[in-house]
Amino acid sequence: MTTLTDLTLAQLRDGLHRRSFSAREAATAFLERMATIRRLNAFTTETPERALADAARADANLAAGTAGRLEGLPLAVKDNYCTKGVRTTASSNILANFIPPYESAVTARAWQAGAVLVGKTNMDEFAMGSSTLTSAFGPTLNPFKAKDDPRDRVPGGSSGGSAAAVAARAAPAALGSDTGGSIRQPASFCGLVGLKPTYGRCSRRGIIAYASSLDQAGPLARTVRDAAILLGAIAGYDPGDSTSVDLPVPDYEAALGRSVKGLRVGIPREYRLDGLRPDVVSLWDRGAQALRDAGVEVVEVSLPLSKYALAAYYIIAMAEASSNLARYDGVRFGRRDDGANLNELYETTRAAGFGAEVKRRILLGTFALSAGYYDAYYKKAQQVRRLIADDFGRALTQVDALLFPTSPIPAFPVGDDGFADDPIAMYLIDVFTVTVNLAGLPGLSLPFGSSVEGLPLGLQLVGRAFDEETVLRLAAAMTG
Repeated sequence: MTTLTDLTLAQLRDGLHRRSFSAREAATAFLERMATIRRLNAFTTETPERALADAARADANLAAGTAGRLEGLPLAVKDNYCTKGVRTTASSNILANFIPPYESAVTARAWQAGAVLVGKTNMDEFAMGSSTLTSAFGPTLNPFKAKDDPRDRVPGGSSGGSAAAVAARAAPAALGSDTGGSIRQPASFCGLVGLKPTYGRCSRRGIIAYASSLDQAGPLARTVRDAAILLGAIAGYDPGDSTSVDLPVPDYEAALGRSVKGLRVGIPREYRLDGLRPDVVSLWDRGAQALRDAGVEVVEVSLPLSKYALAAYYIIAMAEASSNLARYDGVRFGRRDDGANLNELYETTRAAGFGAEVKRRILLGTFALSAGYYDAYYKKAQQVRRLIADDFGRALTQVDALLFPTSPIPAFPVGDDGFADDPIAMYLIDVFTVTVNLAGLPGLSLPFGSSVEGLPLGLQLVGRAFDEETVLRLAAAMTG
């Protein structure tokens, strides 16, 4: 028997409008499901009272015929989105008790559209990680396990809590943020659709910053249609965000029904890395064939400068993190630890408030920005970034989108020393995702099969700037 938590976002929306069930019944079903999956540690803050109040408002709007596009639909929100009156921590001890007096622009759009908040989700501390192992509140676990292997797996990161919550049916969809793959990689690890929109498509105002020139809000959902529904509700110009772009927001859901016949998709030859797992290569080939079967022409393209992307990305991201996290000083907001003088106050607060990975990135970023090294590292990385973006621009004049894997590996076990004790190995997981953030383009991870271990694997479609429509159309075509 199908339960409410088995329904997709689109199915829940249709059921609510048919009055097959109430928003309160839907919210209650997901809250009850949330209680059964607490071992996954997907949520940092559960909001049952808020959810029922939101649901009551939604039922009234549905009855009055004034329903918004997300009316009554439960939504989980990554814990770096500021939510007025609801604890927002970025999964860091330094913000463990922070309750924002304001709402992020993206969540404000979701509530205006009628969404129901069920909880804030766990994440890598300040979004710095690819596993959700760096959270101050403990790791999130992946609902999936490998065949014949009882070990818990990571859900990916940094939006691992959002991905685990949706995969475990504790929410039909969730908001994440993506700085170097933090929506797409967890989507791949948890068998979901994860969409990073074009930089500037969704407002960053009220999202706790990691790397301001790379961060972007986006949805995680079980289907392409659900991702399109949620993106349509949260996208749009925000005059309060100087990086927000004033462009009309298309009807993404309506675009899914349009034919993709005659479109061209490129396969970057440089992304067939030496040593890439055979199951990942096979998945990629099957994805290309699915596009051909839908009438798409698949051709080879070149992105020769992508080999420099990881180095450029981590220099830029860490430098911007160093700058953004300077505000957490024990004076203005967040945690404060005593000190005999101002410097000691800073030192004790940050020592206790930040985790090891955050400290590592702040130190490396500060070094890259320091006198004598700025030109050699940060400036050079920005120049390389421009060249990588130009590479993508040239390729996307030849094709309508690009197709390549989301991650070179499936979800790895929690406590795998090859990753837990080696930050460089963890950084290398992002090899297929960081280029998209450097270029500011839209990228979607689509669940398309399983690894030899029986774990989810995703493929990534990347489109031209502000052309999420084509990316979503192609993804829908690939899934039939």
